Amino acid sequence: IDYIKQINQFENWFKLKFNFLGGLLIMKVLVLNCGSSSLKYQLIDMENEAVLCIGLVERIGIDGSILTQKKDGVEGKYIVEQPMKDHQDAIKLVLAGVQDSVYGGVKDMSEIDAVGHRVVHGGEKFASSVVITEEVEEAIRACNDLAPLHNPANLMGIDAMKAILPGVPNVAVFDTAFHQTMEPAAYLYGVPHRLYDEYGVRRYGFHGTSHK
Repeated sequence: IDYIKQINQFENWFKLKFNFLGGLLIMKVLVLNCGSSSLKYQLIDMENEAVLCIGLVERIGIDGSILTQKKDGVEGKYIVEQPMKDHQDAIKLVLAGVQDSVYGGVKDMSEIDAVGHRVVHGGEKFASSVVITEEVEEAIRACNDLAPLHNPANLMGIDAMKAILPGVPNVAVFDTAFHQTMEPAAYLYGVPHRLYDEYGVRRYGFHGTSHK
């Protein structure tokens, strides 16, 4: 995933909290891509679109949990090996990592202005990025059957971040949003129409976060 493109897709929503310096948007955004037992992340300074640090958490909820983080221009890696029973444990360690004096990108969590979440499936409901509310979470959950390996994990990341950083805006960016302009002739399959009416079976298009 091109995280800069992903950030640009929901940058307007992040104007909930910002400062302007010469007309330039100044903010730091933490971007998460949560899998069922893994978590990829980047901390990006939107002043110059610089990646302040980048990391990967593996084996969440499994023996051998490990977090690995890198920072451009700094030799070595920031590594944490300890049990992580769930995504909330993992995100706590991510936040500690991004504040590390050597391999991090901020001195304090208060410098994180917003959190972006890659969400695989938004069904037909979302044609753009949205600020996450309870209604948005329910709509994402309603698409779980269409992306059973991804949406539940995306929701775990959203819930964990809301619990750890209450008050910080969370924004969902959907893989499916970019393709919502497809015509019925393009997205309907040659199968009984009731499968679309009852189960939402259609072509949605994916990896929309890689496009602009």
